[in-house]
Amino acid sequence: MLESNNINKLDLNLLKIFESIYQEQNMSRTAEALHITPSAVSHALKRLREALNDPLFVRSNNQMLPTSACQRMAPLIIDNLSRLRQILQHWGNFVPTSSQHHFRLGLHYALEPSILPLLAALLSKAAPNTSFASIKIERANLTRALAAGHIDVAFDVALPIKPPVLHKKLLSDEFSVMMRANHPLANNLSTASYLAARHIGVSNRPSGAAVEDILLQQQGLVRQINIRCQNFHAAKAIVAESDLLLTIPHRLAVQLIVETDSSSNVTLVDLPLKLAALETHLYWHMQTEQDEALSWFRQQIESLFALRF
Repeated sequence: MLESNNINKLDLNLLKIFESIYQEQNMSRTAEALHITPSAVSHALKRLREALNDPLFVRSNNQMLPTSACQRMAPLIIDNLSRLRQILQHWGNFVPTSSQHHFRLGLHYALEPSILPLLAALLSKAAPNTSFASIKIERANLTRALAAGHIDVAFDVALPIKPPVLHKKLLSDEFSVMMRANHPLANNLSTASYLAARHIGVSNRPSGAAVEDILLQQQGLVRQINIRCQNFHAAKAIVAESDLLLTIPHRLAVQLIVETDSSSNVTLVDLPLKLAALETHLYWHMQTEQDEALSWFRQQIESLFALRF
Protein backbone atom coordinates (compact mmCIF):
# COMPACT_ATOMS: atom_id res chain seq x y z
CA MET A 1 0.00 0.00 0.00
CA LEU A 2 1.38 3.39 -0.97
CA GLU A 3 1.70 6.11 1.62
CA SER A 4 -0.59 9.04 0.78
CA ASN A 5 2.16 11.45 1.84
CA ASN A 6 4.40 10.08 -0.93
CA ILE A 7 1.68 10.59 -3.52
CA ASN A 8 0.87 14.10 -2.31
CA LYS A 9 4.53 15.10 -2.67
CA LEU A 10 4.93 13.48 -6.08
CA ASP A 11 6.19 15.87 -8.75
CA LEU A 12 3.76 15.43 -11.63
CA ASN A 13 6.54 16.29 -14.10
CA LEU A 14 7.93 12.85 -13.29
CA LEU A 15 4.91 11.27 -14.95
CA LYS A 16 5.93 12.79 -18.27
CA ILE A 17 9.27 11.00 -17.97
CA PHE A 18 7.51 7.81 -16.86
CA GLU A 19 5.30 8.00 -19.99
CA SER A 20 8.31 8.39 -22.27
CA ILE A 21 10.25 5.51 -20.68
CA TYR A 22 7.20 3.28 -21.05
CA GLN A 23 6.82 4.21 -24.72
CA GLU A 24 10.51 4.26 -25.68
CA GLN A 25 11.64 1.37 -23.42
CA ASN A 26 15.07 3.01 -23.47
CA MET A 27 16.65 5.61 -21.14
CA SER A 28 18.79 7.28 -23.83
CA ARG A 29 15.91 7.66 -26.29
CA THR A 30 13.78 9.08 -23.48
CA ALA A 31 16.45 11.69 -22.75
CA GLU A 32 16.61 12.62 -26.44
CA ALA A 33 12.83 12.80 -26.82
CA LEU A 34 12.45 15.08 -23.79
CA HIS A 35 15.65 17.10 -24.43
CA ILE A 36 17.09 16.33 -21.01
CA THR A 37 20.23 14.50 -19.88
CA PRO A 38 20.32 10.71 -19.27
CA SER A 39 21.24 11.42 -15.65
CA ALA A 40 18.05 13.49 -15.26
CA VAL A 41 16.02 10.55 -16.58
CA SER A 42 17.79 8.17 -14.18
CA HIS A 43 17.20 10.51 -11.24
CA ALA A 44 13.52 10.91 -12.13
CA LEU A 45 13.04 7.15 -12.35
CA LYS A 46 14.67 6.73 -8.95
CA ARG A 47 12.26 9.22 -7.39
CA LEU A 48 9.29 7.49 -9.01
CA ARG A 49 10.43 4.09 -7.76
CA GLU A 50 10.69 5.43 -4.22
CA ALA A 51 7.32 7.19 -4.37
CA LEU A 52 5.44 4.24 -5.90
CA ASN A 53 7.36 1.52 -4.08
CA ASP A 54 7.91 -0.48 -7.26
CA PRO A 55 10.89 -0.97 -9.62
CA LEU A 56 8.56 0.06 -12.48
CA PHE A 57 11.07 -1.06 -15.16
CA VAL A 58 13.75 -3.75 -15.29
CA ARG A 59 16.67 -3.68 -17.69
CA SER A 60 16.84 -6.44 -20.28
CA ASN A 61 19.67 -6.09 -22.80
CA ASN A 62 19.17 -2.56 -24.09
CA GLN A 63 15.51 -2.28 -23.08
CA MET A 64 13.65 -1.06 -20.02
CA LEU A 65 10.74 -3.49 -19.63
CA PRO A 66 7.76 -2.66 -17.38
CA THR A 67 7.03 -4.70 -14.28
CA SER A 68 3.63 -6.35 -14.01
CA ALA A 69 2.31 -3.52 -11.81
CA CYS A 70 3.67 -0.93 -14.24
CA GLN A 71 2.14 -2.76 -17.20
CA ARG A 72 -1.22 -2.71 -15.45
CA MET A 73 -1.20 0.96 -14.42
CA ALA A 74 0.74 2.69 -17.21
CA PRO A 75 -2.10 2.77 -19.78
CA LEU A 76 -4.39 4.43 -17.22
CA ILE A 77 -1.78 7.02 -16.31
CA ILE A 78 -0.94 7.78 -19.94
CA ASP A 79 -4.61 8.06 -20.87
CA ASN A 80 -5.19 10.60 -18.11
CA LEU A 81 -2.09 12.56 -19.12
CA SER A 82 -3.46 12.74 -22.65
CA ARG A 83 -6.80 13.99 -21.38
CA LEU A 84 -5.05 16.61 -19.23
CA ARG A 85 -3.09 17.81 -22.27
CA GLN A 86 -6.33 18.13 -24.24
CA ILE A 87 -7.88 20.21 -21.47
CA LEU A 88 -4.89 22.54 -21.31
CA GLN A 89 -4.71 22.85 -25.09
CA HIS A 90 -8.29 24.10 -25.15
CA TRP A 91 -7.83 26.58 -22.33
CA GLY A 92 -9.30 29.98 -23.19
CA ASN A 93 -11.32 30.93 -26.21
CA PHE A 94 -12.72 28.23 -28.45
CA VAL A 95 -12.12 28.85 -32.17
CA PRO A 96 -14.00 26.16 -34.17
CA THR A 97 -11.97 26.53 -37.36
CA SER A 98 -8.65 25.83 -35.62
CA SER A 99 -9.58 23.85 -32.52
CA GLN A 100 -8.44 20.24 -32.13
CA HIS A 101 -11.03 19.51 -29.46
CA HIS A 102 -12.18 15.90 -29.03
CA PHE A 103 -15.90 15.54 -28.29
CA ARG A 104 -17.37 12.47 -26.57
CA LEU A 105 -21.00 11.49 -27.13
CA GLY A 106 -22.94 9.00 -25.07
CA LEU A 107 -25.06 7.32 -27.71
CA HIS A 108 -27.13 4.18 -28.17
CA TYR A 109 -25.89 2.21 -31.17
CA ALA A 110 -29.35 2.31 -32.81
CA LEU A 111 -29.09 6.11 -33.11
CA GLU A 112 -25.63 6.10 -34.70
CA PRO A 113 -26.77 5.69 -38.36
CA SER A 114 -29.12 8.68 -38.17
CA ILE A 115 -26.92 10.99 -36.09
CA LEU A 116 -23.23 10.33 -36.73
CA PRO A 117 -23.11 10.92 -40.53
CA LEU A 118 -24.85 14.29 -40.11
CA LEU A 119 -22.58 15.25 -37.24
CA ALA A 120 -19.45 14.22 -39.14
CA ALA A 121 -20.51 16.34 -42.13
CA LEU A 122 -21.24 19.34 -39.92
CA LEU A 123 -17.91 19.20 -38.07
CA SER A 124 -15.92 18.68 -41.26
CA LYS A 125 -17.10 22.10 -42.41
CA ALA A 126 -17.45 24.10 -39.20
CA ALA A 127 -14.59 22.61 -37.16
CA PRO A 128 -12.43 20.47 -39.47
CA ASN A 129 -9.67 19.74 -36.95
CA THR A 130 -11.96 18.44 -34.23
CA SER A 131 -12.79 14.79 -33.64
CA PHE A 132 -15.46 12.87 -31.79
CA ALA A 133 -16.18 9.44 -30.33
CA SER A 134 -19.49 7.64 -29.87
CA ILE A 135 -19.48 5.89 -26.49
CA LYS A 136 -21.94 3.37 -25.10
CA ILE A 137 -23.36 4.54 -21.79
CA GLU A 138 -25.76 2.86 -19.40
CA ARG A 139 -28.77 5.00 -18.42
CA ALA A 140 -28.20 4.26 -14.74
CA ASN A 141 -24.72 5.80 -15.03
CA LEU A 142 -25.68 8.80 -17.18
CA THR A 143 -25.41 11.45 -14.45
CA ARG A 144 -22.13 10.02 -13.18
CA ALA A 145 -20.61 9.81 -16.67
CA LEU A 146 -21.54 13.42 -17.46
CA ALA A 147 -20.30 14.69 -14.09
CA ALA A 148 -16.97 12.89 -14.44
CA GLY A 149 -16.45 14.14 -17.99
CA HIS A 150 -16.38 10.64 -19.46
CA ILE A 151 -18.89 11.98 -21.98
CA ASP A 152 -19.68 15.59 -22.94
CA VAL A 153 -23.27 15.10 -24.07
CA ALA A 154 -25.65 12.18 -24.40
CA PHE A 155 -28.53 11.27 -26.69
CA ASP A 156 -31.34 9.14 -25.29
CA VAL A 157 -35.07 8.78 -24.93
CA ALA A 158 -36.92 11.01 -22.47
CA LEU A 159 -35.73 10.07 -18.99
CA PRO A 160 -36.94 11.09 -15.51
CA ILE A 161 -33.80 13.09 -14.77
CA LYS A 162 -33.18 16.26 -12.74
CA PRO A 163 -30.44 18.88 -12.33
CA PRO A 164 -27.47 18.95 -12.31
CA VAL A 165 -28.17 17.14 -15.60
CA LEU A 166 -30.00 19.35 -18.10
CA HIS A 167 -31.77 18.23 -21.26
CA LYS A 168 -33.62 19.40 -24.35
CA LYS A 169 -35.92 17.54 -26.74
CA LEU A 170 -34.40 17.17 -30.20
CA LEU A 171 -37.05 15.16 -32.01
CA SER A 172 -40.05 12.90 -31.61
CA ASP A 173 -40.82 9.86 -33.74
CA GLU A 174 -43.94 7.76 -34.19
CA PHE A 175 -43.82 3.96 -34.17
CA SER A 176 -44.33 1.85 -37.28
CA VAL A 177 -44.62 -1.91 -37.74
CA MET A 178 -42.13 -3.75 -39.93
CA MET A 179 -43.11 -7.12 -41.44
CA ARG A 180 -42.22 -9.23 -44.45
CA ALA A 181 -43.66 -7.83 -47.66
CA ASN A 182 -46.11 -10.70 -48.30
CA HIS A 183 -47.23 -11.00 -44.67
CA PRO A 184 -50.94 -11.86 -44.28
CA LEU A 185 -51.40 -8.73 -42.16
CA ALA A 186 -49.62 -6.36 -44.54
CA ASN A 187 -52.89 -4.80 -45.77
CA ASN A 188 -55.24 -5.34 -42.83
CA LEU A 189 -53.36 -4.87 -39.56
CA SER A 190 -55.79 -4.07 -36.75
CA THR A 191 -55.29 -3.61 -33.03
CA ALA A 192 -56.69 -7.08 -32.39
CA SER A 193 -54.49 -8.78 -35.00
CA TYR A 194 -51.45 -6.79 -33.84
CA LEU A 195 -51.87 -7.94 -30.23
CA ALA A 196 -52.58 -11.54 -31.32
CA ALA A 197 -49.49 -11.72 -33.54
CA ARG A 198 -46.03 -12.92 -32.56
CA HIS A 199 -43.44 -10.18 -32.09
CA ILE A 200 -39.71 -9.64 -31.94
CA GLY A 201 -38.34 -7.27 -29.29
CA VAL A 202 -35.06 -5.38 -29.45
CA SER A 203 -33.02 -4.44 -26.40
CA ASN A 204 -29.37 -4.66 -25.43
CA ARG A 205 -30.42 -5.16 -21.81
CA PRO A 206 -30.63 -8.76 -20.55
CA SER A 207 -34.17 -8.31 -19.24
CA GLY A 208 -36.93 -5.77 -18.80
CA ALA A 209 -39.66 -4.39 -21.05
CA ALA A 210 -38.81 -2.40 -24.17
CA VAL A 211 -40.08 1.18 -24.49
CA GLU A 212 -43.01 0.20 -26.71
CA ASP A 213 -44.07 -2.55 -24.28
CA ILE A 214 -44.08 -0.06 -21.40
CA LEU A 215 -46.31 2.23 -23.46
CA LEU A 216 -48.62 -0.66 -24.26
CA GLN A 217 -48.79 -1.70 -20.61
CA GLN A 218 -49.82 1.83 -19.68
CA GLN A 219 -52.94 1.20 -21.77
CA GLY A 220 -53.50 -2.22 -20.23
CA LEU A 221 -52.30 -3.99 -23.38
CA VAL A 222 -49.81 -6.86 -23.71
CA ARG A 223 -48.22 -8.42 -26.78
CA GLN A 224 -46.39 -11.72 -27.17
CA ILE A 225 -42.60 -11.42 -27.56
CA ASN A 226 -41.33 -14.64 -29.13
CA ILE A 227 -37.79 -13.52 -29.89
CA ARG A 228 -35.66 -10.91 -28.17
CA CYS A 229 -32.44 -9.72 -29.80
CA GLN A 230 -29.88 -6.98 -29.25
CA ASN A 231 -29.97 -4.95 -32.47
CA PHE A 232 -32.39 -3.86 -35.16
CA HIS A 233 -30.29 -5.20 -38.04
CA ALA A 234 -30.74 -8.74 -36.73
CA ALA A 235 -34.43 -8.07 -36.04
CA LYS A 236 -35.00 -6.89 -39.62
CA ALA A 237 -33.32 -10.01 -41.01
CA ILE A 238 -35.58 -12.22 -38.87
CA VAL A 239 -38.71 -10.30 -39.86
CA ALA A 240 -37.88 -10.72 -43.57
CA GLU A 241 -37.96 -14.51 -43.18
CA SER A 242 -40.79 -15.02 -40.68
CA ASP A 243 -44.28 -13.96 -39.60
CA LEU A 244 -42.97 -11.96 -36.65
CA LEU A 245 -43.74 -8.25 -36.36
CA LEU A 246 -41.21 -5.60 -35.37
CA THR A 247 -42.42 -2.38 -33.75
CA ILE A 248 -39.82 0.28 -34.48
CA PRO A 249 -39.50 4.10 -34.57
CA HIS A 250 -40.40 5.17 -38.12
CA ARG A 251 -37.25 7.19 -38.90
CA LEU A 252 -35.06 4.37 -37.67
CA ALA A 253 -36.98 1.86 -39.81
CA VAL A 254 -36.57 3.95 -42.96
CA GLN A 255 -32.86 4.41 -42.24
CA LEU A 256 -32.46 0.69 -41.66
CA ILE A 257 -34.10 -0.24 -44.95
CA VAL A 258 -32.12 2.32 -46.93
CA GLU A 259 -28.73 1.41 -45.49
CA THR A 260 -29.19 -2.34 -45.93
CA ASP A 261 -31.10 -3.03 -49.12
CA SER A 262 -33.98 -1.02 -50.52
CA SER A 263 -35.29 -4.15 -52.25
CA SER A 264 -35.29 -6.28 -49.10
CA ASN A 265 -38.38 -8.33 -48.37
CA VAL A 266 -39.89 -6.08 -45.68
CA THR A 267 -42.57 -3.41 -45.59
CA LEU A 268 -43.65 -0.74 -43.11
CA VAL A 269 -47.25 -0.19 -42.02
CA ASP A 270 -48.80 2.19 -39.52
CA LEU A 271 -49.15 1.02 -35.95
CA PRO A 272 -52.91 0.34 -35.60
CA LEU A 273 -53.13 1.90 -32.13
CA LYS A 274 -51.95 5.18 -30.68
CA LEU A 275 -48.75 5.18 -28.64
CA ALA A 276 -46.93 8.21 -27.34
CA ALA A 277 -44.20 9.35 -29.73
CA LEU A 278 -40.66 8.30 -28.87
CA GLU A 279 -38.68 11.40 -27.93
CA THR A 280 -34.93 11.80 -28.30
CA HIS A 281 -33.31 14.26 -25.90
CA LEU A 282 -29.88 15.84 -25.64
CA TYR A 283 -28.39 15.63 -22.12
CA TRP A 284 -25.50 17.57 -20.60
CA HIS A 285 -24.18 18.50 -17.15
CA MET A 286 -24.80 21.90 -15.61
CA GLN A 287 -21.08 22.32 -14.89
CA THR A 288 -20.36 22.51 -18.65
CA GLU A 289 -22.76 25.39 -19.27
CA GLN A 290 -19.90 27.92 -19.35
CA ASP A 291 -17.54 25.77 -21.41
CA GLU A 292 -17.18 27.54 -24.77
CA ALA A 293 -16.37 24.41 -26.75
CA LEU A 294 -19.22 22.34 -25.34
CA SER A 295 -21.71 25.19 -25.53
CA TRP A 296 -20.82 25.60 -29.21
CA PHE A 297 -21.10 21.86 -29.76
CA ARG A 298 -24.56 21.70 -28.21
CA GLN A 299 -25.71 24.65 -30.33
CA GLN A 300 -24.50 22.91 -33.48
CA ILE A 301 -26.35 19.72 -32.56
CA GLU A 302 -29.56 21.63 -31.84
CA SER A 303 -29.36 23.54 -35.14
CA LEU A 304 -28.63 20.29 -36.98
CA PHE A 305 -31.79 18.66 -35.64
CA ALA A 306 -33.85 21.80 -36.21
CA LEU A 307 -32.89 21.78 -39.90
CA ARG A 308 -33.00 18.03 -40.62
CA PHE A 309 -35.84 16.64 -38.51
